[in-house]
Amino acid sequence: MAETHETRTPLLLTGLLVLCAVLAPVTIYQIFFVAPVEEQMGIVYKIFFIHVPVANAMYVGFITCGVCSAVYLAKRDDRWDAVAVAAGEVGLLFCLAVLASGPLWGRKAWGVYWTWDPRLTSTLLAGMVFAAYIMLRSFGSIGEVEKRFGAGLAIFGLLDLWLIKKSVEMWRGTHPTVISGKGGGIHDDMKPAFALAMFTFILFSIALIWVRARTERARQRVLALELEAAEAGLLEEA
Repeated sequence: MAETHETRTPLLLTGLLVLCAVLAPVTIYQIFFVAPVEEQMGIVYKIFFIHVPVANAMYVGFITCGVCSAVYLAKRDDRWDAVAVAAGEVGLLFCLAVLASGPLWGRKAWGVYWTWDPRLTSTLLAGMVFAAYIMLRSFGSIGEVEKRFGAGLAIFGLLDLWLIKKSVEMWRGTHPTVISGKGGGIHDDMKPAFALAMFTFILFSIALIWVRARTERARQRVLALELEAAEAGLLEEA
């Protein structure tokens, strides 16, 4: 079967995937072999170079999901819904990585794997909200009501993302605010590896959303064809 405009892989997406594949080993090399070891935390501090970029990739996924859900409610265009579903899944994937890497860093910094710090708690809540969104969109027959309810849930999740960013300032938790400059910052020799990791993970999240959205659009087209076939069969029987 010949490729159509919608099924053919865009050149930009191909280039993005190739760029991610090239940047991944370079980023790993910069983190573990170029960036210096922190004096107090030692090698464990290397988790910071993964944890923070992964958290930003999580924001890309969840914010994209919420914004595209809002646009879907306004336009009722399944293309926006497909991107929302894709971004929600990718955001949840990176959220799980955040919740896994954070306790490893926290065990060394705080002496415990988990504490009910405002930022940790609000991040867990965001994961639960978007997990509920994904479960709603993954099980059962997805009709217009389920799509609208899921979109509302994703938009609600955006409020919690704001709480994650402001939680340390509002409630003075133990979680550091390194990037804002209010928490002590990082050494200049660590900044190139950190910046590269941030850039790589953001590109990776965009690539994953793009690829997943294309598969979701394909699923939508298949469901539409099945519905048309079912309706045609019922008409023939009548």
